[in-house]
Amino acid sequence: MARLTDLPPAQAKRLAEAECPNFDMRPWVTGPALSRRRVAIVSSAGLFVRGEVPFRGRDADYRAIPSETQPDQLLTSHISVNFDRTGLQEDWNVVFPLDRLKELAGEGTVGSVAATHYSFMGASDPLEMEPHARQLASRLKNDRVDTVILAPV
Repeated sequence: MARLTDLPPAQAKRLAEAECPNFDMRPWVTGPALSRRRVAIVSSAGLFVRGEVPFRGRDADYRAIPSETQPDQLLTSHISVNFDRTGLQEDWNVVFPLDRLKELAGEGTVGSVAATHYSFMGASDPLEMEPHARQLASRLKNDRVDTVILAPV
């Protein structure tokens, strides 16, 4: 993360003067307590399971990642020169925090972990992604997911 002092002065000034919302401790939406929610992860790291179809270019669809997937079975198709894979190679939780989510479920902080999680390819055209996102929303509903961790890359 860049510090304001690292940015060009005009950009630093604009960001420093930007109005930020005050979230206090209020939830943004109503619903069951976190300890009763079923949680899934949706990433934009172009992730796929070894042996499945990788993303090609800016594919707008998504890939399903079962909860039982092990770190050595998760690969990325993301080819941007701006995408630093170092963190992902050291700990997949950087872009796909499934281990942390399972820990939270184990201690009762969240109710349960979804059976399947998903990844899109970052930098895809949002208009082309929309029908796939709607289909994904239906799959999440069918899995009784009521909370999603969005892991943007």
